[in-house]
Amino acid sequence: QVELVESGGGSVQAGSSLRLSCRASRPYYNSNCVAWFRQAPGKEREGVASIYTGGGATYYSDSVKGRFTISRDNSKYTVYLQMDSVEPEDTAMYYCAAKAPYGIPLCSPSSLTQSDFEAWGRGTQVTVSS
Repeated sequence: QVELVESGGGSVQAGSSLRLSCRASRPYYNSNCVAWFRQAPGKEREGVASIYTGGGATYYSDSVKGRFTISRDNSKYTVYLQMDSVEPEDTAMYYCAAKAPYGIPLCSPSSLTQSDFEAWGRGTQVTVSS
């Protein structure tokens, strides 16, 4: 069973906008930490942003702060990543991830660590040309 499904990737020019969507299964969505990671060719996967679906608290990496916005729609079990003023350096495969849906899966207010997340989507490609 696929728990997370990303969509919305594509090829755009620098300076434009793109919105990614991550639809989660209900167990992985409700009152959970859901995040976006990305991996560029030849580079390690890095955390981009996270949101606690129970209350809306967010975290952004320094590389995207002020340009990207993470949000959620509880009625659709969906988390969005609005990407504005994109740069060629944003080119990567973007993955949605969710913590294990038990305990108190809060988001860290200061970091994103891959090993904290249990479920992963298959990714959606974003390519930004200059």
